[in-house]
Amino acid sequence: MTVTVETGLWQLDPTASAVAVRHKSFWGLVTVKGTFTGVTGRGEVAADGTATGTLVIDAATLDTKNKKRDDHLRSADFFDADNHPEITFAVRGAQRGAGDTVQVDGQLTVRGISRPQQVTAKLVSADVDGLTLEAEFQVAREEFGVTFNQMRMMGGPTTVTATLRFTRTAA
Repeated sequence: MTVTVETGLWQLDPTASAVAVRHKSFWGLVTVKGTFTGVTGRGEVAADGTATGTLVIDAATLDTKNKKRDDHLRSADFFDADNHPEITFAVRGAQRGAGDTVQVDGQLTVRGISRPQQVTAKLVSADVDGLTLEAEFQVAREEFGVTFNQMRMMGGPTTVTATLRFTRTAA
């Protein structure tokens, strides 16, 4: 069954949304997981069914349940949150694919460095008042200037997962 998405303006519901990261550390033996608690966003679905929008993540809100590690991740070694407080994902175009997939063409900006990012999301639910998308994709942190790797402990990509709930806004 294909779900229909209403045209118009949509606002991210931060209480029903989550953006998380996970990365292998200690030579692949430990997976570090964290969630960004400061996430906002908006979007617009056009009459032809395509969508554009922006997701903004407060880089200083990453929570891995370890204050010392969180402080280090916010430092210039990683996100450099003092100089680059926002991580953004600008959706240049999103279009329905087969079934409930959504092909997203965007631009990810981390530490002031922007790179194109294509993501296949899943439209989990949609009705006149709201829609929920889920996505998982990988990021090569080196492409964004995140090169800290003490004793070569951290290799491979970082996995980003997102559950995004949008609600309609008044026109």
